[in-house]
Parts: sequence; C-alpha cells; structure tokens
Amino acid sequence: MGPSQSLILSLSLTLPVFSILAASSAYTNLVFKGCADQNFDNFNGFYKQTLQNLLDTLTSKSSAAKFYNATSGDAIDGLFQCRGDLSNDDCNNCVRRAQALAQKLCGQAVAARVQLNACYLRYEISGFRQTSPTELLYKVCGSTRASGAGFGDRLDTALEEIVKGLGSGRNSGGFYAAGFQSVYVVGQCEGDLDGGDCVNCVKNAIDSAKSECGSSISAQIYLQQCYISYTYYPNGVPNDQKSLSSSGTGKNTQKTVAIVLGGLVGAGLVMACLLFARSAFKKKTHTYKYGG
Repeated sequence: MGPSQSLILSLSLTLPVFSILAASSAYTNLVFKGCADQNFDNFNGFYKQTLQNLLDTLTSKSSAAKFYNATSGDAIDGLFQCRGDLSNDDCNNCVRRAQALAQKLCGQAVAARVQLNACYLRYEISGFRQTSPTELLYKVCGSTRASGAGFGDRLDTALEEIVKGLGSGRNSGGFYAAGFQSVYVVGQCEGDLDGGDCVNCVKNAIDSAKSECGSSISAQIYLQQCYISYTYYPNGVPNDQKSLSSSGTGKNTQKTVAIVLGGLVGAGLVMACLLFARSAFKKKTHTYKYGG
C-alpha cells in the first residue's frame, strides 16, 4: 500500500454571469476545474509522453463516442464524457477545449478534472483514489427566486422525471433532457455506471439541489459521477431549449452564484480522506482544489 495522503477541497465564492445557451461557443465554457496539488515526478520524461498519449486517445475517440475511458502506459487513467445530445463534431470540439484547459490550468498535476458546460475530461495517476461517486463537487444556483405557490410541486415532479428517464433504460448513455410543466431538466451519469448506481447518484444530486439551491429557479449540481440541472420558465419551456450543441439558440442568461463545495457544507472548509497513491509519490499531504 502506498503512503496515505489527504484530499482537501477548497471553498471559494465567485459571482460570474453565465450565458449557457446564448452563444454558439457556450457549450465549451468552463464551469469548474479541479487540480491535484502534487506534480508528476520527472514529468518531462516518462509521464509527459504518457499523459500526452492518453489525451490524444481521448480526443480522437470523442469524434465518434460520447464517453470513453482509457489507461496509458499502465500509469495514467483518464476519461471524457459529453452531453448525450451533442453532435459528434461538437463533442470533439468540447473535449479538445477541455484538454487544452487541463494542460493550461493544471499543468503537471498528477490529477485533473475540467468541467465545461457540455463535457468534462479527467485524468489521474493510477492509484489516485477518487472521492465518493455521489460527492458534491460544485453547484451553481440561480440568484432569481421563485415566488408564489406551485413552484415546489412542479420542480419536484420535473426532477422525478429525470429519475424515471434514467432508470427506465431507454436513454442511451445515461442521459435525459426534457421539459415538464414549465421546468426544463437535464440529467446524466458517467457512461460506465449501471442503472441502479446511476439512479442513486441522480437522487443524491436532486437532494443536493433542494438543500443547496432551495427556491432558485435554476440550478446545476455536479457530483463525482453524475450531474443534473434545471431551469424554470414561468411562460413555458421555449421551443429552442433543446440542447447545448452549437446550433442551439436558447436564451437562459441568469446571474448566478457559484460556490465550490467539497465534503462538509457550510460548517467546514476542509475534508480529508485517505488515498492510495503510487509508490513513486512523495510522502506528504496534497490537495485537490476545485475552482471556477
């Protein structure tokens, strides 16, 4: 067993303005990133080429698949996933953008995750233990609050449709998107999750949305292996709210508060957990920080 190490998720507060669907390039906008605080040893040797080989493989596969995982040189594991409604070209463009940002923002870190609006990419040195599949990584809560009766019931019903849709087995790749009673919902699980684990993850995401975002009329909730989002349209879901592909022309432009959370919510800023690392790791504490 390798040396034990601690995983620390930092808490930060930002106030960005998200135009999720308004521009053709919006599906490649950065939502958040996570970078391990330890770098590869002797990166310019074996690990540099091994990581590049992995990223090249993932990028190549994204032109024909929405999800793919791989291991390079028996040393670095990685995967990507695109929204199920992206075209192949848009998926490939999104993954290429995620790869470029991972290399720019995380540099030589032994683990990285880059989440864009319509895809994410992550990699880690083999043996780098991930957090729980249902760990809350990031949330975006709309600043506009619902007023009047009926919103809560409509939202509950719409969110339950995600569970039904993903649990039915009818949705390829664990992806579901639909409008229901003025609420547009999206849900997706990591491509290799089975049906039961997917449903469990989505239920945890829904619980997080209710507890973290309350009466916000829009929210995005990212767990380790699934995510959900919803937007309430008082006048009905617009016809152009279909997808995040470059042809999409929706106009959801909410000012939101993005809060990076890991582990304990509110009361604690730090969560520590044990990791099994490769024997090449130095014996010290390292952090994996999530931020916008």
